Amino acid sequence: MRKLKELMRLKFEARLTHRQIGRSLGLSPGTVSSYATKVSEAGLSWPLPEELDDEALESRLFSAPAPRGGSWAKCQPDFPTLHQELKRKEVTLQLLWEEYREGLTPEQAYSYSQYCVRYRGWKRRLKRSMRLSHRAGEKMFVDYAGSTAEVIDPTTGEVRAANIFVAVLGASSYTYAEATWTQTLPDWCGSHARAFEYFGGVPILVIPDNLRSAVSKACRYDPDLNPTYAQMAAYFAVAVLPARPRKPKDKSKAEVGVQVVQRWILARLRHHTFFSLAELNAAIAALLEDLNHRPFKRLPGSRREAFERLDRPALRPLPATAYCYTEVKKVTVYIDYHVEVDGHYYSVPHRLVGQKVETHASATAVTVIHRNHPVAAHARSRRHGGFTTLGEHMPRSHREHARWSPGRFMNWAADIGTATLAVVRHLLENRPHSEHGYRSCLGLLNLHKRYGAERLEAASRRAVAIGSPTRKSVLSILEQGLDKLPLDPPDGAPEQTTLAFTPEHENVRGAAYYH
Repeated sequence: MRKLKELMRLKFEARLTHRQIGRSLGLSPGTVSSYATKVSEAGLSWPLPEELDDEALESRLFSAPAPRGGSWAKCQPDFPTLHQELKRKEVTLQLLWEEYREGLTPEQAYSYSQYCVRYRGWKRRLKRSMRLSHRAGEKMFVDYAGSTAEVIDPTTGEVRAANIFVAVLGASSYTYAEATWTQTLPDWCGSHARAFEYFGGVPILVIPDNLRSAVSKACRYDPDLNPTYAQMAAYFAVAVLPARPRKPKDKSKAEVGVQVVQRWILARLRHHTFFSLAELNAAIAALLEDLNHRPFKRLPGSRREAFERLDRPALRPLPATAYCYTEVKKVTVYIDYHVEVDGHYYSVPHRLVGQKVETHASATAVTVIHRNHPVAAHARSRRHGGFTTLGEHMPRSHREHARWSPGRFMNWAADIGTATLAVVRHLLENRPHSEHGYRSCLGLLNLHKRYGAERLEAASRRAVAIGSPTRKSVLSILEQGLDKLPLDPPDGAPEQTTLAFTPEHENVRGAAYYH
């Protein structure tokens, strides 16, 4: 409108020719003539009435001609219905246009190109985008770049793809980037900690995407944070507000930051060869400084200058101690009052059997939390399949059982006699684990209480002689009183089977048992 008003002033007040007006305004003489004709047809002159604003002037000069009636009138598409139909799978504008023109003459229906233009114009008016304002020190946006960087293993020649983590502060757009092997929890939480250290402080909010390392269950209104990620956020005293699913504008700063990192860092490194992750991160760090010092195109200063002016003074201080990655898992206490962490089993108080607890596993320790209270603490063990058990966590009966050991059983049997010692040794040594024979040895101890040491030794001697040194055999001999009979076989009887040639099974007694 400004040029149009100047055109009218030069024509009616300055009395310049169309060629002179075009040279002054940077327009062609034909364009000046076209506008002058529209002004003449609208009945306008200079100066314009004060009540005629820009919108009214545009309406008088460029109002669309009224549609012609009858068969020449165009049929308007139902854009709201069209918009909803496009959300269906496999539905396209081409298909909807063909359905729209069915039953209409060519003069009544829009062409496909006009149909698309009018729909897109309607869609632009459907929703307005709001430009978000970010307070200093308030938000840090985080995401992974879509592009990766290649690292070659110098020993095997294998090419691995490294992921690029990007963090951007909201107010200053100050950017941090680094390469990690994966997007799993240890790398994800570690990248956050290193980003906070790079910024020299902690913001109020962290805005991530809905990747698995951040969100266990995505939801528009109430997402569930991954417990390990939540523990990291609690350590730094930051709040995590995940972007809504399929709403990239919620983290537009991260989207732009990723784009900038890909263009100004990864693109520059495309011809470089890296043989370690540390080497790649050193190159990224050097280019990152250049990126943050690069002047803005439309704003004064650079990211670094804006950071020093806005975000740095507003960031909260870092914790006094460095962050240590702690993996948090929600588990159920097994019936043996142990919980599993990375293949190793740690004890908890036996009263918690069957209940839900949280395990917090760092590099050196494992802490078990129940209802926000620590109930057990152990040194971290890397022995897969092993057990770490504290006596105070065990029931009383289990503590009594735990006092026994192979050496204690052997000493007890030796006090009774050599035959009892042979039976106990057989019970302990012929099982996959010596603990499996404890119950049978305890059974022998009870027989000692019932029948006395002399009869137990005699029964054990007969059990060894018949090749069945088991608790059941000893019990059977005692119950039947066979321990009171002489052990030597009568004249002419076949020799008894020795233990060395008898199958080792507690139900196999041998022929000599029945003499």
